[in-house]
Order: sequence, then C-alpha cells, then structure tokens
Amino acid sequence: MNNENLKVTTRTTFQLLAPGAAPAPVEAELVYDPEDPYAVAVVFHTGTGRVEWMFARDLLADGLLTPSGEGDILVRPASDDPERVLVELNAPTGFAILSAVAEDVAAFLDSSYDVVQPGEEDLWIDFDRELQKLVSTID
Repeated sequence: MNNENLKVTTRTTFQLLAPGAAPAPVEAELVYDPEDPYAVAVVFHTGTGRVEWMFARDLLADGLLTPSGEGDILVRPASDDPERVLVELNAPTGFAILSAVAEDVAAFLDSSYDVVQPGEEDLWIDFDRELQKLVSTID
C-alpha cells in the first residue's frame, strides 16, 4: 500500500517560551505518517535548518487534556491559557518549552484519526518491511 498519500501534515506556529523574554515564534509542521502509526513528528524550522522530534501520538493527545509524558517529552495544557498546550523538550544539550494553539493540535490529531483510528495502529504495521529493515542493518 502506498501510504505517502495518507500522510497528514499541518503547518503551525509554536511560541518558544523563555523566562524574562517575549515568546518567540517558531514555524513548525506536525506530521503523521501511517507507516509509523503510533508516532507523530514535530518538525521545527529554525534559522539553521530543521529539528525533528518524534513521539507517541497518544502522548500528544493525552497532553491536550492532562499533563502527560516523562523524560525527554512532556505535553500539558497551559495553566494560564486553556486555549494553548505546552510541549517541553529535554535533551542532553538543553531544553525548550513551546506553546501551541490547542485547537490546531486537536485538528491535526483528528485528521490523523481519519487515516488510522486509535486502537487500529497495529493493523498498519508492515512486519515484513520492518523485519527487512532490521536485517539490512545487520549486514
């Protein structure tokens, strides 16, 4: 099956939040590819290129309603603005807190559910292709 036509991409603007500074806009894309049905990607467009973070689609969905995640990625509703969601990214080199319009994130997730319903992700995994990728890395 050619899943390329089923990929969901939504452009949005996150606000980079830093103490003592005005929020800085960061252009981004939310991406859902049914070839990796459990995951979503956020691709941030920075002055030096692109930075991509991948994480569970369920984490993004849960984070719209309640604080979710642990470790590298945390998603939660903004306590001071119910119309925004916060995404906290932690890496060995630093961390960032970004804010997005919750309605935009919810619309993106709804579009991804139009492609792969929650709970049906396993039906979209091509185990032969995944096995071939694993074997090709051993060679």
